[in-house]
Amino acid sequence: MFKKAINKWNSIGLIFRILGGIVLAVLLYLIFDLGFNHTISWLVIFGDLFVGALKAIAPLLVFTLIMSSLANAKGNIGRRFSLVIVLYILTTLLASLIAVSASFLFPITVKLTSVAGADGYSPVGSIGEVLKSLLQKTVANPVEAISQGNYIGILFWAASLGTAFKLFGSDASKSFLEDASNAVSAVVRGIISFAPFGVLGLLYSTLSTTGFDIFTDYGRLVLMIVGCMAVSALIINPLVAGIMLKANPYPLLFKCIKESAITAFFTRSSAANIPVNMSLCKKLNLDPDFYSVSIPLGATINMDGAAITIAVMSLCAAKSLGIEVDFATALLLCVVSTLGACGASGIAGGSLLLIPLACSLLGIQNDVAMQMVTIGFIIGVIQDSVETALNSSGDVFFTATAEFYEWKKQGKSISLPK
Repeated sequence: MFKKAINKWNSIGLIFRILGGIVLAVLLYLIFDLGFNHTISWLVIFGDLFVGALKAIAPLLVFTLIMSSLANAKGNIGRRFSLVIVLYILTTLLASLIAVSASFLFPITVKLTSVAGADGYSPVGSIGEVLKSLLQKTVANPVEAISQGNYIGILFWAASLGTAFKLFGSDASKSFLEDASNAVSAVVRGIISFAPFGVLGLLYSTLSTTGFDIFTDYGRLVLMIVGCMAVSALIINPLVAGIMLKANPYPLLFKCIKESAITAFFTRSSAANIPVNMSLCKKLNLDPDFYSVSIPLGATINMDGAAITIAVMSLCAAKSLGIEVDFATALLLCVVSTLGACGASGIAGGSLLLIPLACSLLGIQNDVAMQMVTIGFIIGVIQDSVETALNSSGDVFFTATAEFYEWKKQGKSISLPK
């Protein structure tokens, strides 16, 4: 009977189960928090357990999958890696250009007073520090890299060991790696099947903490950031993919939004969404040797949303202080936002802690810049959710774009999702 119930549960499409969790969370908030003025505190644990499980298993999944893929790889996928890296960085730069342009067209100011929210966080000092940190993370202890979710280090050591197994490993050892990656993937699928309960807990926690007040105090700033991210996701990214593939990219885009962006929006963690993205890549029949590396790499350097956040918040600070930013400085800000977002996305606080770095370029003092950081933490309920949705779904979108492009060059037909 229990097995029959599980099969029945899994037979319902995941997206419909997640939508059910969303509706239930809103209803519970309206009935209990607003109606009876009572918060269901224990409900939050569903969200904590779901995100915690995904974050815990994701590093192990990436490590085993990359090792297995490289150890058992039969073809050359170097060109696809070069292409997907170019796509990641190009679209991040274009996203920062959108943010700068929108900030000039629709300038926004805020009251820069002392606000709480960023205690215990340290801003990034310079691009040099960002790149130094990136290199240090690359050669970090592999056990620490897995335990701390350091995906740059995981990529480096998994690729190194996978290549070594391919060159010197026996058939038995390669088979073991494949079995290990399949076993971890099976565990991941089990965790993802409980996504509706996780979304229920996460959304209810957000609503019971902030309600709908987030749209009143900093509504214009939220709308600016979300609007730029929408343009990047719905216009710029599909335009780039459409030019590459010479085909309508929107079916692929909507597939990525439906099956990747929605879960990323609620988990607010690119790392937690890596298993979801890999599962989607498998559904799209992409090469696991390729996406097992490109997806975690994208979670590190494909940061369109982070670049938008950094640029908008920095120019908002400048406008609030009456600082005029010229065209050349604005272009330099785009480059700084892109490099900062790509190189420091894994630090605590994510894109928000890059704001002081960008503000220093505009001549804004650090204490004022940190006030913008604290405002960022306040609007993070919306900003960080949309940012993660854009970044994470883009990982799959451009991984698929790079692979489909290679298929077309080889004369193979491509079939985009309906």
